[in-house]
Amino acid sequence: MTETFVEAAPAKINLALHVTRRRDDGYHDLESLIVFADVADELEAVEATADSLEISGPFAAALGTGGTNLVMRALGAFRQRWPGRVPDGLAMHLVKRLPVAAGIGGGSADAAAALRILVRMAREPVPFGELADLAATLGADVPACLLSRPLVARGVGEILAPLSDFPTTHIVLVNPLVPVATADVFRRLRAHDNYPLPALPEPLTRPAQLGLWLAETRNDLQPPAVKLVPEIGFIVDDLAETQGCILSRMSGSGATVFGLFGSEGQAHQAAQVMRERNPDHWVAAASLIVP
Repeated sequence: MTETFVEAAPAKINLALHVTRRRDDGYHDLESLIVFADVADELEAVEATADSLEISGPFAAALGTGGTNLVMRALGAFRQRWPGRVPDGLAMHLVKRLPVAAGIGGGSADAAAALRILVRMAREPVPFGELADLAATLGADVPACLLSRPLVARGVGEILAPLSDFPTTHIVLVNPLVPVATADVFRRLRAHDNYPLPALPEPLTRPAQLGLWLAETRNDLQPPAVKLVPEIGFIVDDLAETQGCILSRMSGSGATVFGLFGSEGQAHQAAQVMRERNPDHWVAAASLIVP
């Protein structure tokens, strides 16, 4: 019987994101504390006579299944880099649970999940360093999503420093279901040379430590995103007022807003409050993945 390979594609959350420099190539150097939540898309693959991609789930309609899909791009790039390493035909099924263009790395996480599956299916070992280099060609967030663990990302997202410690923390994610294009946010960014992240506490083991550190940080993309989608600002304020919220902030380039909580019960209660206030929004309570 042919084995089915399954990988989760966890949501990526930028707890802090500082834009430190505009590069000559038009991109920006960033410093970001990135974590991953246990709310995720799911990708499965099985050997078949030809390549195919089926998408189901609440956000399936937002994606196509052709060559521009990041899962298919990851497959094509892997085959080009390592010819004959995986079967000639793969039937893949993506369950799309995360909203699209939401600042939580959904497409990048899907591509990373595809790469992890391909490594597991490969007839010969694939060096992780080479895989990470390939991931970077698919998108700035794909190398971080490949690891899916707490880390600090620098450069355009390709320089990664995984954290050895991270507190058990819970999160609420709220998205108004308004797609936000990253390029539109960067075009409205006023300051391109902000100061870098402060040094993290070592060891970082308690939510209170994390909260104090985060109070000294920002998401430099939040102000321009709020100008594009004012609802983001309203969600940040509403979530900050829920009981037990350590910090409320936008993730990535938006429009998803997160609230950080020290207990699972507080996170679920806050999620219920946000659902009642915003029945047309996507709301999820989750735990952060720790090392």
